[in-house]
Amino acid sequence: MGQALSPGSRGLIQFITHYQHSSGQMHLHVTTIAWNFAEVNSHSIASKSSFDQEAAAVLMARIAVFKAEIDDSPDKFADYRKEDTVSFRLTNNFSIYPQFMFHLWRSQFLQVFNNSPDKTAFYRHILNKEDINNSLILIQPTLMSYTFQVNVEPQPVLLESVSIKSDATLLLNTFFHILISMAVYQDQDRYENFKDLLENPVTDAQDLLVDHFPILCYIVCDQGGSQAQFLLLKLNLSMTCMSTLMYDTAQATGAGQVIFTDHVSLQTFIDPGCSSPSPFR
Repeated sequence: MGQALSPGSRGLIQFITHYQHSSGQMHLHVTTIAWNFAEVNSHSIASKSSFDQEAAAVLMARIAVFKAEIDDSPDKFADYRKEDTVSFRLTNNFSIYPQFMFHLWRSQFLQVFNNSPDKTAFYRHILNKEDINNSLILIQPTLMSYTFQVNVEPQPVLLESVSIKSDATLLLNTFFHILISMAVYQDQDRYENFKDLLENPVTDAQDLLVDHFPILCYIVCDQGGSQAQFLLLKLNLSMTCMSTLMYDTAQATGAGQVIFTDHVSLQTFIDPGCSSPSPFR
């Protein structure tokens, strides 16, 4: 204790899990991992390069859920100089971490309004038991876009309001819901040849529904329909009624759907100079 670490020093952690298998047999699972030591105040490149944003986001989500049950005032953290907002910096290894925290902050795990206590407890239980991949979907849902363009494969798009376009069908996976938002051109005569393309998201959705537990709520809706609210609630508000683009201009240029709301956007959330609630201040 108190001695300087020699270069290349490593530590070991061992996880021992004793559980009963579905066959009735008792199993002992041992996992040993090693990591390189670093001085606490060294700010070494090695410690930053080993940061796993996705694992950290899931861990932070579980800590936040735990603290939400015993403490209503979340901790705030950041790497910046006090009273100097322009000093706020994130390295490349932390580049997507803020958006995970943004979607966590907006999620049903922390925002309990309009959810019963038992439903909130169920959501939090699922977050604590799922693996990293499923937990990331719980925190930040996936959004796939299917377009009318020939020879263009479905591709993941940003969870942004600008991703809503009149010529694109969207497939949203929130882990609890599968939602298909249909393109508005599907019923027009000159797009009849593209109706077959609209079957692709339905097929992909069915693949997700086959072995999923818990059972997913399956929703198919039109853009602008009443059930499209499930999609809008998960999107970052990159275009709102307060945007510099006016409503008519945005719709005419295909820039995406304007959402009328007073919720903060991702940019506002991570802006250290803004007064909205955020763990980055």
